[in-house]
Amino acid sequence: MSSCVLTLLTKKKEVDSIIRDTIDKVLVLRFGKASDLVCLQLDDILAKSAREVSKFATVALVDIESEDVQVYVKYFDITLIPSTIFFFNAHHMKMDSGTADHTKWIGAFHRKQDFIDVVEAIYRGAMKGKLIVSCPLPPERIPKFQLIFKDM
Repeated sequence: MSSCVLTLLTKKKEVDSIIRDTIDKVLVLRFGKASDLVCLQLDDILAKSAREVSKFATVALVDIESEDVQVYVKYFDITLIPSTIFFFNAHHMKMDSGTADHTKWIGAFHRKQDFIDVVEAIYRGAMKGKLIVSCPLPPERIPKFQLIFKDM
């Protein structure tokens, strides 16, 4: 269902283009696989929210199984999926959610309103010139994960 509503990006050129061309809106890029259950859950929330956030955000899916987008997978250190990355006017937006990684949202949102609240907080912060914003969600609705450091 979500792939019908949301744009699926499988090439580096497509990702470059959408990052560059999304102006005065938050760009939400979900990195994941269509076959993953948690990705499908998140995609459902994103698809249901896309119209409500369309005035201030654009949502797209990036297929990490595509060989052509591996440069982004490596650059953003996508080891856990789904990982959602936010941009505003081609600037990577970060969010302090009390987790070890401020560069991306790892996991699915618990409900549609959580996603809308996060995107709205990023948009408001970006409009004020901030590159990092505080997460508006209570700690119990932020997915917990364990960071694993390779080669240590």
